Amino acid sequence: MNPSLKPSSSFSLYVHLPWCKAKCPYCDFNSHAAEQIPAERYAEALIADLDRELPRIWGRRLHSIFMGGGTPSLFPPEVIHQLLSDIRARLQPLSGMEVTLEANPGAVEADAFRDFREAGVTRLSLGIQSFNNTHLQRLGRIHDAAAAHRAIEKAMAAQFASFNLDLMFALPGQSVDEALADLHTALQYQPPHLSLYQLTLETGTPFASHPPAQMPDEDTAADMENRLRDTLASHGLPRYEISAHARPGEQCQHNRNYWLYGDYLGIGAGAHGKITQAEGIWRTRKPSRPETYMNDALSNREVLGDSTPIPAEERPFEFMLNALRLTEGFPIRLFTERTGLDSLLIEPQIRRARREGLVQADAESIRPTDQGLNFYNELCARFLP
Repeated sequence: MNPSLKPSSSFSLYVHLPWCKAKCPYCDFNSHAAEQIPAERYAEALIADLDRELPRIWGRRLHSIFMGGGTPSLFPPEVIHQLLSDIRARLQPLSGMEVTLEANPGAVEADAFRDFREAGVTRLSLGIQSFNNTHLQRLGRIHDAAAAHRAIEKAMAAQFASFNLDLMFALPGQSVDEALADLHTALQYQPPHLSLYQLTLETGTPFASHPPAQMPDEDTAADMENRLRDTLASHGLPRYEISAHARPGEQCQHNRNYWLYGDYLGIGAGAHGKITQAEGIWRTRKPSRPETYMNDALSNREVLGDSTPIPAEERPFEFMLNALRLTEGFPIRLFTERTGLDSLLIEPQIRRARREGLVQADAESIRPTDQGLNFYNELCARFLP
């Protein structure tokens, strides 16, 4: 029992919808290509999963929902509507709760955007990646530039409270000018939020085993990133997290909860969660394969997936791995509130990181410098057990 661990009154819900039309060669997410999706059965399994979890989150207010994948926009809007209704009936949503749905620029899904908004989705996150057809083909994307433009226009016409565009850079054969052209095209739509990711060759993906030709070198990729982020800032979209830029008031509240080491429940195939209780902090994980997940969720099993405690010695690294992603950093008191540990434990590492120019720190707060963000992995490694 750790008397200083106090579960937060609010938390987030992550819902994993794991199917795509095709698997991209750079993707290491738990996603599965399928022609047909058992949407109704899967939604039933999600609610059965949630019902099992209710005792450990009872009484907490739900402040955000994020439906990720896969391609959640492949699900029929009526299934999403029923799913959100069933979730609201079991939990206590805060007024004005953020509800995000990830989507790709397919013609059929884009036609359903307005129906998703009417189903209760408040924020759409569109996986554009590029407006250059050559680069889209090299990435294995199944949409072209014209489909990307149509999807953004339909998302804007559907009048979501907010929307996000995902762009990637350092693509095979991509020049700095081409990366900037992609960004300027996106900025024509005045997005409230834009996520900017460097293409990385993740272990276990086709790109890792068969790397694409003409990958930009490190210096070119760094030049791209600096110019892209400067351009975003000059257009009123300052960087607030390693990969995220937003206009004032448009930050993704669901992801901010992750980065501030808040609690979240994960339901769905392969979904992860983190729940704080008086006796400790627990990491949860659900079965990865969709068919196994559905069978287990709809069975008479009392427990679904794994639940393991996070040892006290691992919490500083976990906390920093999240909180140091934010350009604003975090108040020092939050470290104790979220980990149950005295902040004196991390003082030597903070002093070292400050000497190295990786963080700025005072008596009340800690935040990464630009150098700290550029060397984020090295900075976080200071806090390994």
